[in-house]
Amino acid sequence: MKELNKMQGGIGVEVYSRPDPKERYWDPEIETMAPEKIREMQLEELKYMVKFCYENSPYYKKAFDEAGVSPDKIKTLEDVKHLPFTNKQIERERQEAVPDLGDMICVPEEEIVYISASSGSTGVPTVSPFTARDFDEFQDYQARLFWGIGMRPWDRYVHALNFTLFVGGPDVIGAMRTGALGIWAGTIPSERLLFILRNFKATITWTTPSYAWYLGETAMKEGLDPKKDFNLKKLVVAGEPGGSIPATRKAIQDLWGVELYDFYGLSDLFGANAGMCEAQEGLHIYEDHHIVEVLDPETFEPVGDMERGELVLTTLRKMARPMIRFRTGDIVTVTWEKCECGRTHPRIMGVHGRLDDMLIITGVNVFPSDIEYVVRQDKRLTGEYRMVVYREQHLDRFDVEVEKLDTVDIEEEVLAREVREAIKVRVGVAPKRVIVLKEGEIPRATHKAKRVIDKREQVWAD
Repeated sequence: MKELNKMQGGIGVEVYSRPDPKERYWDPEIETMAPEKIREMQLEELKYMVKFCYENSPYYKKAFDEAGVSPDKIKTLEDVKHLPFTNKQIERERQEAVPDLGDMICVPEEEIVYISASSGSTGVPTVSPFTARDFDEFQDYQARLFWGIGMRPWDRYVHALNFTLFVGGPDVIGAMRTGALGIWAGTIPSERLLFILRNFKATITWTTPSYAWYLGETAMKEGLDPKKDFNLKKLVVAGEPGGSIPATRKAIQDLWGVELYDFYGLSDLFGANAGMCEAQEGLHIYEDHHIVEVLDPETFEPVGDMERGELVLTTLRKMARPMIRFRTGDIVTVTWEKCECGRTHPRIMGVHGRLDDMLIITGVNVFPSDIEYVVRQDKRLTGEYRMVVYREQHLDRFDVEVEKLDTVDIEEEVLAREVREAIKVRVGVAPKRVIVLKEGEIPRATHKAKRVIDKREQVWAD
């Protein structure tokens, strides 16, 4: 583990050392470590973390005892499979049972210096606590990801994420550790953000894929050319699958004339847990901080390299509230093959959707990201889409709404038929209907787009 070397930067100011801008890696020892060395390091950290949890968290002690696992039974990395799972529901239950921080925490509150919280859109907001060391390493990890996309001291980074309890808010500090100029914009009206991006000649910003598209459309409505009237060179996106869908990534890159990099994060752990490098071939998730498992969500057995499964993560460095075998609910494909950039850690090659977003239509698993893959590739469409799910004669059905570009001359019936067939080829099941709308009819989202309208409950109630 790299030590964070601090230099004095004036009276009472600490400045973190960083690599020479010509260096490819933020932490070359860790990022290019041989796989067998990574496993040795992980086993040492896992043994310590399991013992630490057992001795300091009432919840973990009880959970481990009930599972029949004691710290001394962890002999190999494969023994992680004997540890019980955690998930968002357990987090919430323990927080409600032992207010305000729950009994999964492993340190006294006096050692906790920062908390983030989920939005609470699916229940009570869950907090994520950090010790001073946790927060320090959190930002060093973010700096590692930013350095990996090519962020350097000459960049100007506009941080346009929410600062109100959102775990991604502090990530601007990680950007500043690379030496880049950090501009703390936060979530502001689109017109104001466009002004800041243009006025300060920002080279990098971070948002969701749908908002990156919306922002470009807003710029054009204001008479601005996203390619020519801005100085952006790179866009970071996260929060939706689109950044790893080639057609979506290409569409946004073409709109802005930038390189687009996908990040992946969990509020339960810390900001971004994985991110693309300049090769743009998957998202590196670093194993000095995580044990990465990809499991069949029904059997909980590991799936093969590049096979779809649920991402399960065990934190190895976070002390305030370690997460042991945390079921993310995200369906991913992962490869452990070495990247062309030279990094040796696994890469998330696709985030296909969430277990709770997955639709089962006539026995086939359907993810919104699969629909997006088809829609974004069709140059006759705007790229916007919406799925409407309903129950008809006790069977689940879905329609897909798309928008035809105003400049395209084709019969809507023909276009709908061709899009429907393309979805069937991609997904294995066709929507009952493809509804072709005019350009601009599907509501645009200012942050995360709502892609699925589920009407099944009201149909069932009828």
